[in-house]
Amino acid sequence: MESIQATKQRFGIIGNDPKLNRAVEKAIQVAPTDISVLVTGESGVGKESIPKIIHSLSHRKHGKYIAVNCGAIPEGTIDSELFGHEKGSFTGATATRSGYFEVADGGTIFLDEVGELPLPTQVRLLRVLENGEFLKVGSSVAQKTDVRIVAATNVKMVDAIEKGKFREDLYYRLSTVEINLPPLRERQEDIHLLFRKFAADFAQKYKMPTIRLTDQATDLLLQYRWSGNVRQLRNVAEQISVLEQNRDISYETLKHYLPDMGGNLPAIVNAKKAESDFSSEREILYKVLFDMKRDVNDLKKLTLELMKTGNNAKVKEEQSSLINKIYSDESETEEALASIIEDGNNGSESNVEVFSIPEHTTDQRKAKYEYAEEIEEEENLSLQQKELELIKKSLEKYNGKRKDAADELGISERTLYRKIKQYDL
Repeated sequence: MESIQATKQRFGIIGNDPKLNRAVEKAIQVAPTDISVLVTGESGVGKESIPKIIHSLSHRKHGKYIAVNCGAIPEGTIDSELFGHEKGSFTGATATRSGYFEVADGGTIFLDEVGELPLPTQVRLLRVLENGEFLKVGSSVAQKTDVRIVAATNVKMVDAIEKGKFREDLYYRLSTVEINLPPLRERQEDIHLLFRKFAADFAQKYKMPTIRLTDQATDLLLQYRWSGNVRQLRNVAEQISVLEQNRDISYETLKHYLPDMGGNLPAIVNAKKAESDFSSEREILYKVLFDMKRDVNDLKKLTLELMKTGNNAKVKEEQSSLINKIYSDESETEEALASIIEDGNNGSESNVEVFSIPEHTTDQRKAKYEYAEEIEEEENLSLQQKELELIKKSLEKYNGKRKDAADELGISERTLYRKIKQYDL
């Protein structure tokens, strides 16, 4: 059996991390068999090296090795690519075509990004794994194939299964042996080693002196998260090799090539989301202003009615109804305003216009509440007691489930939560 170190040298795998060595060791051990292998790990960790090791050390090494990126093939043509099609089976099928499973008979197929396969294709693949049979598109005659499948994915398969995006039975057939490659941030001792190797390769490629990192720059290199893993590290090494005149790379220079470290790389902004958030918050602010204007006008009408008719009982009845309505509406709009203001204070990046409410409007609202409290002090006290009783009964009825209780009371869950805090329930 070939040693781990010899295999890494043969396939250009750099690093001495124990997790990486274990992955290579498992690939060596499983290679002589025909069982299916699933390679997992984040994007950019180098999953494509494992199926090459498995194929090269297996008895199929003289057969074909075909790598298929399942995420890059359109859903409408992937069945034809994998299994072939008969002439006339669909528009544009002017001739019979052999698929990868027919061409690679006796060899190995590497299905990269297998988590992106459509569900109908997953059913066809499961049949191949179970009995080695497949059907060409447009054919009713089953064909046999002797192909070893090595798959890879950066998708969390358990989550994909729970969401109905991947078949559970296919997952267990593919993952007879699972090999996980660790992310670069968990291979800290390998980061500088990889960077130096990439820097030497690009110096040779572009015929220029090799770049070198200062001690501070090396510390930054090791501390960075490397969300793009080895692929990102390689790209950074290439950029610096090509763009920097000074071959001694300082901390500040390296920092400019690392996203989220104050660099000069453009940030990606979700314009649609920002526009949507801005529109929604602007509508809330407009609604607040219009409701305030309507409430002030209603109070003016009531005051005019009192001056004209002197019917205090009727005015009080209408005013009580109006005040309760204002109280309910304002609680919702004030919460919405508080949320928007809080976002602004926390440094929210969405492009939201700031509306300032005139001081005289604030004074009107203050006067409105003071006037309401003087007239309806006794009624409000009674309403609060009834409100407290209703909230208690609803919460008891639904065993403390705020959403159900809020639906029965006809208020939002957020308002109910505020009421619970207000009454210390």
